This record gives sequence, C-alpha cells and structure tokens, in this order.
Amino acid sequence: MKGSDLFLKPDRTNNSHRGIIVGFDPGLTVGIAILDLYGNLISLASCKEIRRSEIISHIISYGKTVLVATDVYPIPKTVKKLATTLNSKIWSPYKCMSIESKIDIVDSYLKYENNKSLEIRQNAHERDALAAAVKTYRDHFNKFQQITKRAEKAELDDRAIDSIKTLVINGVSISNAIKQITEEINKENTILKNSNKNLDTNNVSEPNTKPHDTEINTIEFTTDDSNDTQDMVKSDYDNVVISRLKHKLKSQKRNIDNLKRKNILLEENNCYYKTEISKLQSKVDKLHYNYTKKILQKKEVSSKIAIIKRIQEKYNEEKSRRIELEEGLRSLNEIKPLKISENTLPVKIIEFFTKEGIKEACDKWKIGMGDIVLLKNSEGGGSQTASMIINLGVKAVIIMDKISDPAENIFEENMVPLIPANSVKMTSMTEFYLVNSKDFKVEIERWKEHVNNQKEKENNENLLKLVDEYRAQRRRP
Repeated sequence: MKGSDLFLKPDRTNNSHRGIIVGFDPGLTVGIAILDLYGNLISLASCKEIRRSEIISHIISYGKTVLVATDVYPIPKTVKKLATTLNSKIWSPYKCMSIESKIDIVDSYLKYENNKSLEIRQNAHERDALAAAVKTYRDHFNKFQQITKRAEKAELDDRAIDSIKTLVINGVSISNAIKQITEEINKENTILKNSNKNLDTNNVSEPNTKPHDTEINTIEFTTDDSNDTQDMVKSDYDNVVISRLKHKLKSQKRNIDNLKRKNILLEENNCYYKTEISKLQSKVDKLHYNYTKKILQKKEVSSKIAIIKRIQEKYNEEKSRRIELEEGLRSLNEIKPLKISENTLPVKIIEFFTKEGIKEACDKWKIGMGDIVLLKNSEGGGSQTASMIINLGVKAVIIMDKISDPAENIFEENMVPLIPANSVKMTSMTEFYLVNSKDFKVEIERWKEHVNNQKEKENNENLLKLVDEYRAQRRRP
C-alpha cells in the first residue's frame, strides 16, 4: 500500500482461515481497522488515493472477512461494494455515530491495548474505522463468549472456534455450527487415520527367499527397536500432554483477555449509567423545582383570588349599604321640610312586625320620639316587638291588618294609639306616606276616648263584681 500510514504489521502467515472484522472508513483517504474475532487489533491503516484492489488484497492477507463495519447510516455504496467483493455481511449503527461517542469507544479500547505496551497513533480516518470495528465487536461480544464457552466444553481448538463464530454470524445456530465443525474435524481425523494405516501396511517386510535370515532379521528388529518404540510412545504421549496444556493455557489466557475486555465494558457501562443517573437526577430535581414552583405560584394565586373575592364582596356590601343610606338620606331630606308644615305629617314605614324588620326601619328612617309609623304586616309580632316600637317613643302606629291581642294590650297599656289605616286618609309619596295633621289628631283623640271608655267600663264592671261578691259573703250564715 503506497503512501499508507500503516503502523501495525503482525505476522500474516497461515491466516487464511482466521475470521476478521473490518472497520472501513471510505473517502479520498480511507481508514482500515482489522480485529480478529477475539477483539484483538491486528491492523490499523490509512491511505490516500488507494485502489480498491489494493484494499482488498490488504484485507485478505489478514484472514477471512466476516463483518464489514461502518460508522455511518445509511450504508455508503463503497462499503456495500467492498462487502460484496469480500463476500461478507455489513454491520452499521441505526444512526450516524457522533464524534464524541467514537472518541470514547477508541480511547477505552486503546486503554486496554496500551496495557499490552502497544503504542498506537491514529488520525481521524483510522479513529472512525477503529470505532466502527470495536462497536461491531462489542455488539457481538456476548454471542462470541457464549460460543467460546460451549466450544471449549467440546474441547475444540481456536481454529475451530473461529470457524464456529463465522458460521454463527452468517446465520447458523450455535448448536448446529458446533455440530458441523465437529463432524468436519472427525472426518479429517478419520481420513488421517486411514492414511496412516495404509502407510504402515506398505512398510511391512517384503518376502525373502531366505526364511532363516528373515526370522533372524525380524527378531533382531524387534529386539533393537523395542526401546526406540517405547521412547517414541512416551515422546508422543508427552507431546499430547504438552499440547493439551498449551491449549489449556491459551484458553485460560484468552478467558483472561475476555474478562479484561468485559471488565472494561462494564466500567464503561458503569460510567455511562452513572452519567445517565446524574443527568436523570438533575432532570428530576429540575422537574421537582418547577413542580414546587408551580404549586407555590398556584397557592399564591389562589390566595390572591380569595383576597380579591373577599374585597369584592365587602365592596358590594358597602356599595349596597351606601345606596341604602343614600336612599334613606334622600327620603329624610324629603320628609324634613314636611315636618315644618302644620297641615301634614310624614308616616315612616315598618315593613314587617319583627325584630329585624324594626331594626331595618330604624336604620333607614331614623325612627325616634314623636314619629308616626305604618305597620304594613302585623304577622309574627307579639308583646316583645310591640315593646320595641314603644321604646322608640313613637306618637302613633297605623295598622293595615289585625294585630295580635298581646301586642294590642301592650300598646293600650302604654297609651300608644293603634289607628286602622282605613280610618285615615294617607297620601303616598315615593317611599313614605303623608296624613293630614288635623284629621289624624281627631283619630288619636277618638282612639284615646275609646280606650278610656273601655277602661272605665271595665273598672265599673270590676267594681260591681266586687260589690256582688261582698253581698254574697254577707248573706252567708
């Protein structure tokens, strides 16, 4: 690759069966990142104005491409063409990866690689390619781990595990992939055993015309090669044990690497979730603050509305009171000049013969000493309400209906005249009545005379009753 900024060049020998993930950043300057199926970075390069054939040759030299990764969405045509040429699947994000997310992915990945003393430098194209490859590997990490665990239980080597991962990525289930690879290995072993058996058969001693020499040679061969055969068997056994231990060591080392990668992923997830929790907590605090603020504002508004309502009600009451007082004042102003006249007298009105009715009339008309009042409705009145009117010092009371006996007796006892409305002529004004002073005076005198005559009659009757009782007592023996 001429002009390539390739810096990581591992041994490429015997890699034709190795599965790889290729992160590809297209453009005038292309970026290529190659990972194996264990997440190890095996190549990172960038090159300006390079032919597609050179790119494909470079990728093929590292192994068999299983996935081509990109960091953008939708998938560029260049990436699709590369994947088609390499007979590989494409893995892309559901939306374009942000620069911040790519930097975080690459930094966390290189942090682990730096622990292996790899000094890695990168430009923007290499960063994007590496971020796409690492993101793709992490998306398949759990599936790869599951494959590795199940394959190791079946005592399969790394090459077989690589083949199983490739099959699974291409849509084969893990069980079927393991079964398929196991059958292929068993088939190869069977062919190899048959080949060795045929080789041993061909090495059998040829026929000899001298039987005695053959027997001697056979005996000598058995005797001389006995120790060598034992040594070879022991050597083969040791080689098998060493191979198994190496395989076990390599498997444990791979498990350690996977655990380290998983630890890094968990740390990243932990940091991410902590950040998310912090953001959500801030959001909750903000929502709580806004909610509390709205509640306080609502309470304050409700309080202000209640105050305004009370003020409005008080204002309406005061306005009604002012109107009543103005009407009363106007009526009093109308009545005042009439008092000067000798021919007419004003009559103030009490609507209801109750305590409330009397109080309302007093507030409106300022009923006092020497006033004449008209009692429009006498229902509900008794001795107490009659006493209230008498205590005002009125001159007379005009009634429009029948008054109760207890009330009438109170008025008569206190010599407050009760004048029927049909016995006097009343002139209606706006809110009160007028009566002729002379005629009203005659009615008062007539009422007083009637009451006095009635009292005199009652006194005479009482006197006669006492005389009769006295005579009756004298007649008794």
